Amino acid sequence: MALHHGTPTPPHRGHRSEFSVNPVYGEANPVSGMTGRPPHHCIPDEPMAPTTAYQFVHDELMLDGNARQNLATFVTTWMEPQAGRLMADCFPKNMIDKDEYPRTAELERRCVVMLAHLWHAPDPDTAVGCSTTGSSEACMLAGMAFKRRWAKRNPVSYPATARPNLVMGTNVQVCWEKFCDFWEVEARQVPMEGDRFHLDPQAAAELCDENTIGVVTVLGSTFDGSYEPVAEVCRALDDLQERTGLDIPVHVDGASGAMVAPFLDQDLVWDFQLPRVASINTSGHKYGLVYPGVGWALWRTADALPEELVFRVDYLGGDMPTFALNFSRPGSQVAAQYYTFVRLGREGYRAVQQQTRDVARSLAERIEAFGDFTLLSRGDQLPVFAFTTAEGVGTFDVYDVSRRLRERGWLVPAYAFPRNREDLSVLRVVCRNGFSEDLADLFLNDLGSLLPDLRSQPAPTGKTAQAFHH
Repeated sequence: MALHHGTPTPPHRGHRSEFSVNPVYGEANPVSGMTGRPPHHCIPDEPMAPTTAYQFVHDELMLDGNARQNLATFVTTWMEPQAGRLMADCFPKNMIDKDEYPRTAELERRCVVMLAHLWHAPDPDTAVGCSTTGSSEACMLAGMAFKRRWAKRNPVSYPATARPNLVMGTNVQVCWEKFCDFWEVEARQVPMEGDRFHLDPQAAAELCDENTIGVVTVLGSTFDGSYEPVAEVCRALDDLQERTGLDIPVHVDGASGAMVAPFLDQDLVWDFQLPRVASINTSGHKYGLVYPGVGWALWRTADALPEELVFRVDYLGGDMPTFALNFSRPGSQVAAQYYTFVRLGREGYRAVQQQTRDVARSLAERIEAFGDFTLLSRGDQLPVFAFTTAEGVGTFDVYDVSRRLRERGWLVPAYAFPRNREDLSVLRVVCRNGFSEDLADLFLNDLGSLLPDLRSQPAPTGKTAQAFHH
């Protein structure tokens, strides 16, 4: 979340504090007549007609651009109108008030059980889990459970002499670095090497010791869309336990892949079928196909979530067990998640995700066919692919491409890879539900029309590389 400072923007020459409002643009304010003053930094003294207020805000938000053309975000940018109406029905409901909104609480419980079945929990009907505001909160909760379980196993040495650590790849989402910083855990990161852009199982095991609270695996790296080898990581940790006695649990950050692999990669073993996997998270607002923000955190069994982390609050007349960093939030996203599960079913999800993957693979192949780019991934795991300029291309770089595509309304991030591969800068395209073959054709046409100008440049414009964390 960005930090916003309160320094007002100085008015430019000719700035007018009031604007005339005509009845076509919006209803005139019955208090102040036919003028209105859109507030920028101070709450206005007088009220404004609702249609006029709406128009002022709406017009400013138009400058954000078209979310459907945002190929940087994993977040859902389209839902059916019926889902939107359900969400509007639930905006006034504070879902933390489970005693007052028992049906919303029941829908949350049903979603947890559905995900537990999807991810092969040992006893899905008694699954332990909760909704969150997104995967970042879900990851924080999983990390907290890891740390508390480790601390209970080391009551003498912690916190006096032992400092906990968490093992992960350098490709993890930035929320894991935040977790380690906020909860005072050492982040032990396996760097990228050569063409390996995610966690190496043996290298992860070698970083583990008696103070390791767990290993994080990512089912769908945000850098290139590839799955990390969860089963291989678990096998390496099995070997470690056999040699040393260290029993290191695994968390699967399935922010995106946990809602793709169960439908498209059913032979892939990555979830609670692996005994070492203690917890899994996903983002309902990514490939769960729900508007932001909703995430889910599930634990293998009740033992994996220490009871002392679950608060039982007598709140508004009911006993309410809760395990979350956030408290009050609307029930709309949970209702939308349940709607989507019921609406699509397994076959519907499979069809949606397959279509999205087909679009990604086709688009990647056609971009490669230009001859100006080299693919790092092809959209055959997550519907996401990364590419860089081909060897011998010297007149432009990925930052030039990103900048020129933005002129056409397309948001395609250009960023450098992390430690050990800072030399590699790429573009990444995220294909989501609603990004159709037709839109992919339009994107490809725009990219193709830009290439002659880019090829004729004398040299790249010299954009400074920035790491990308989303």
